[in-house]
Amino acid sequence: MRKINVICAIAALMAAKVMIGQAPPSAPAGPTGPAAEAQRSYTTLKGNILKAADKTPAEDYSFRPTPEVRTFARVVNHVTEAQLRTCGAVNRTTANDLPKVPAETADKAAIIDALKGSFAECDKAFASATDTNLGDLFDVFNAKRSRVGILWGTVSHDNEQYATLALYMRLKGLIPPTSEK
Repeated sequence: MRKINVICAIAALMAAKVMIGQAPPSAPAGPTGPAAEAQRSYTTLKGNILKAADKTPAEDYSFRPTPEVRTFARVVNHVTEAQLRTCGAVNRTTANDLPKVPAETADKAAIIDALKGSFAECDKAFASATDTNLGDLFDVFNAKRSRVGILWGTVSHDNEQYATLALYMRLKGLIPPTSEK
């Protein structure tokens, strides 16, 4: 188990190097400021997570490196659940109005559809951010949290989960999106 933890930590650090404050090399200059930085990081992660989910074969969705850790499908569903909760809070979408997350045993298409639904919720939340409203407060995780805290928390969490997905892909002989040439 310790070996898996070390591998996960290394993968997270490698993914963080790509994500933290760095726009992709081909990204246009575009808007600047705190809101734009969060939006750019989110957009990059969104693409990487969707590509990882799409690229991984359906039969590998049940893969887990050891019996103690989550399956690939469970990690994808975890991203979906977290995004619906955080971005739903920013959008003030009630829990009853959010899409439902399928079981980790659902087929790949259903899991990816739910993931896309969570990204649609986050697209609205990140698009709503401006440098002047980042301090707005929302009820999430039984506490008042700022828009900037929720949005950067979502980016940070997605980055961590992408690192896990990338590691699982490597273990199955697949090249993660951030390593493609």
